[in-house]
Amino acid sequence: MSWFESLVLGLVQGLTEFLPISSSAHLRLTAVAFGWEDPGAAFTAVCQIGTEAAVIIYFRKDIARIISAWFRSLRDARVRSEPDARMGWLVIVGSIPIGVLGVTLKDSIEGPFRDLRLIAVNLIVLGIILGVADRLAARDATGGRHRAIRERKTLDQLSVRDGLMYGLCQAMALVPGVSRSGATITGGLFLGYRREAAARYSFLLAIPAVLASGLYELTEIGGEDTHVSWGPTILATVIAFFVGYAIIAWFMRFISTRSFMPFVWYRIAVGVVLLVLILAGTLDPKAGEDVDEGPISTSEA
Repeated sequence: MSWFESLVLGLVQGLTEFLPISSSAHLRLTAVAFGWEDPGAAFTAVCQIGTEAAVIIYFRKDIARIISAWFRSLRDARVRSEPDARMGWLVIVGSIPIGVLGVTLKDSIEGPFRDLRLIAVNLIVLGIILGVADRLAARDATGGRHRAIRERKTLDQLSVRDGLMYGLCQAMALVPGVSRSGATITGGLFLGYRREAAARYSFLLAIPAVLASGLYELTEIGGEDTHVSWGPTILATVIAFFVGYAIIAWFMRFISTRSFMPFVWYRIAVGVVLLVLILAGTLDPKAGEDVDEGPISTSEA
């Protein structure tokens, strides 16, 4: 991987990680568009450490309160009912599904799941589901069917069941094209949470999963079986951090007054274009896996 590749991929990671459009899919598609080799699941996981560092800094006050309350709850059972302490436990509960499935499906994540046909279908399908969930949230916000916005839940009402459901939705993002934030926010909207609450818990829930995944994949960087070296990976991670921090601030303001529909239409459009190119024979669904082989070169694609 060249320094220019890492620069571009770091920008893409920072721009797309927190938006419900799938950063892993966009890293894959960016490599295909430029005729580069697939950066791979290991590079993606390590690069995400940068964006999660941005989450930690942006939500540092919330995280500090949660960690403090969680440790106090280990000694004092009365503290466990406090919102911050409960959030600490619920983040742990919600992280279990992706941890188990991430290890179990590691080979598939690094191989078959990166097929462009699967990515295209995931972009379209989850886009439609997110659109439906967003419409339901908008209906509640306007009092549709005599429901008021106050009936939409906040994070103080997060239960163990809901935390686990969030976690199952997050685990779907192991497949490129789904989107970690997209899946968890969609799940939160269907569970009856407000847009801001769904997004905030999505960001908090991602921290242990992404950091664990990135640290787990560190040994894959710079190995003999990969074209990704340490220098470019570090550069991409640093760029992803700064860009990601700016995107978090913008996104939290955006969803407080706007819907997710622009992201829905974007996902569907990208997915449809991908499928058309693949079905027309213009794009190899495995483009980028081996730049020297294949029925069609990635530069032609």
